[in-house]
Amino acid sequence: MKPIVLETKELSVFYGPKQAVKEVSLQFRKNEVAAVIGPSGCGKSTYLRSLNRMNEFIEGVRLEGEILFHGRNVASRKEDPALIRRKIGMVFQKPNPFPKSIYNNITWGPKLNSYKGNYDELVEDCLRKAALWDEVKDRLQESAFALAGGQQQRLCIARAIAMEPEIILMEEPCSALDPRSTARIEDLIAELRANYSIVIVTHNMQQAARVSDNTHFFYDGDLIESSETKKIFTNPKEKRTEDYITGRFG
Repeated sequence: MKPIVLETKELSVFYGPKQAVKEVSLQFRKNEVAAVIGPSGCGKSTYLRSLNRMNEFIEGVRLEGEILFHGRNVASRKEDPALIRRKIGMVFQKPNPFPKSIYNNITWGPKLNSYKGNYDELVEDCLRKAALWDEVKDRLQESAFALAGGQQQRLCIARAIAMEPEIILMEEPCSALDPRSTARIEDLIAELRANYSIVIVTHNMQQAARVSDNTHFFYDGDLIESSETKKIFTNPKEKRTEDYITGRFG
């Protein structure tokens, strides 16, 4: 069995008095893709954004429990969230390239962190890993906004890779994309699995079934069921899981 790289222990998340995530304990393993599914408002995106403390940008958010990255509790206020986000990167639902060139989108983060290597090699390596190099290698100084939506999303993945993370969090990364671009992102996730652990939140259950090793079903802030993806989709233990994946609710 592959080693655990990230886990939560009885993690709860509150927006003021409202509890959005309820004592969730989960483990994520090296070089595996985990899908988090559930109906809208079930807490899955809140949970995902907690893993690298992105929720702290929202006023009134409070965490209880532990987030262990290689056994170290990164939920502690003593930990620097900027350092955490270097190792636990994030790709958002809507592509959000910086208003800069394609090249500078990749180099911006490393420059802030005093990267000492060759920037040209870094840009090429990250774009190759994001399956974008052949499409943009002659356009590196053009604005990232000139790219199509699917290309912008792959650029955002390349930008995350440039920070040398161990884990990549993806929040509905294909929801704004057409089917062809979605297929490219799914193929990319399969390739990235060799070097990264990936946690993807998705409403698309067919996508979860295609790309993930393990699936975790959330409902009303609770983790209802967690298992290998094949088991979740063919033989769920919980009736609420079965109802959701068969379209009876949600």
